[in-house]
Amino acid sequence: MTTTIAPATLRFAPPCGPVHGRADGDVIRVSGIPYATAGRFTAPVPATDWVEPFAATAPAPACPQIRSPFLEEVLGGAMRDLPRDEHCQRLSITLPRDLAPGEHLPVMVWIHGGSYTTGAGDAPIMDPASLVAEQRVIVVSVTYRLGLFGYLGSGHHRPANLGLLDQLEAFAWVRRNITAFGGDPTNVTAFGQSAGADAVAHLMATPEAPSLFRRAILQSPPLGITRGRAKMNEAMVAAAEIVTADTPAEEVVALQAEVAAHAASFGLMGAMAFGTQYGHHPLPDEEEIETAWDRVAPHIDVLIGHTTEEARLHIPTATTLQRWLRLPVAGPLIRRAVVAHVSAAVYTRAIRRFATRHTRAGGTAHTYEISWAAPGNEYGAAHAIDLPLLFGHEHTWANTGLVAGATWEEIDAHGRQIRRLWADFARGTPLEERGRIPGALSYRRT
Repeated sequence: MTTTIAPATLRFAPPCGPVHGRADGDVIRVSGIPYATAGRFTAPVPATDWVEPFAATAPAPACPQIRSPFLEEVLGGAMRDLPRDEHCQRLSITLPRDLAPGEHLPVMVWIHGGSYTTGAGDAPIMDPASLVAEQRVIVVSVTYRLGLFGYLGSGHHRPANLGLLDQLEAFAWVRRNITAFGGDPTNVTAFGQSAGADAVAHLMATPEAPSLFRRAILQSPPLGITRGRAKMNEAMVAAAEIVTADTPAEEVVALQAEVAAHAASFGLMGAMAFGTQYGHHPLPDEEEIETAWDRVAPHIDVLIGHTTEEARLHIPTATTLQRWLRLPVAGPLIRRAVVAHVSAAVYTRAIRRFATRHTRAGGTAHTYEISWAAPGNEYGAAHAIDLPLLFGHEHTWANTGLVAGATWEEIDAHGRQIRRLWADFARGTPLEERGRIPGALSYRRT
């Protein structure tokens, strides 16, 4: 199929059926396309092809989720004005407005984070317009099932890993249809942040991964808390029996916190109660996960990393620590020690191990560290500081706690360089053995 981009019509003719998009400044947006369908607690199937034009002009709905006042303070109105629908298997495509007929650009498929319980592909703070317009890549943003809808199951009457299966369907849709939007289906990069990066890592463990994407960017994956979760999952599954296929969606969301409470006694793992489950389709048993990763290592290049102070994002929510952190001399020392310990346990050690194993298995891996922080900001170079450097614009990040103290000019200056690095990787441009963006990021080959 070929792409036809006329200012008045913005018509596309992918195999799934005709699609109409809209122009928005320097980009074209084709939003809310259904890539799969599924009933409550059932595996997804590809969306049925259509004949009449699909008006892809509204954002994908978010999966129903619990409101987080803390995240709203830190990230602003991340879910501003997005509708909610448990049947949220939709994706949105952003492409350069000046795409030439017959041109085929690198494709970057974005898997959003949010502890597998919050977020959405079309959250305004994750708007990829700058990345697309500056770097001439195509970004596909995927929305998938979360929490009790997508990431907890016994494997019997309630399958596990439904959100992961949603994502696999999205990649299959991209492989089949993206040529019609000017994308190169043989040059696809999967990228995600936090739980989204963890999802990308586990997508890599599926047999079909090498046929779906050639590269992977894993931003702050919490790989240190993805093992040894079986007993925690069992406790949560038992508590979730009260939720049925007929429970209203708003009640499912209300009961989710009650189910998650059964993870509280499992230490740091309980901080991300929902997640992928080993030994359930499409993932191997836990003891076989590294073998699965080794198998795909020669076929998928990896860029993986973390921020300098990952755990600093969560310090304000650690109520038991607050009296100690207020101590005039010891407080700052305690803060640094806690941040270093938790960051290493959840993120940095496991990230280094993942990269080292990937290289030893015949793959190519670079690790990076993002050190930029808004001047004087209490969160420093915390978890999620990469988001404003990659996505959104001045309006979406205005009045957010994460970047308070920085001007948009400063954020954008560093962001342009990081967006270029991400896009170069996606294009297949070989990265240097070592490199750095002064004041923002450093990387090296593992």
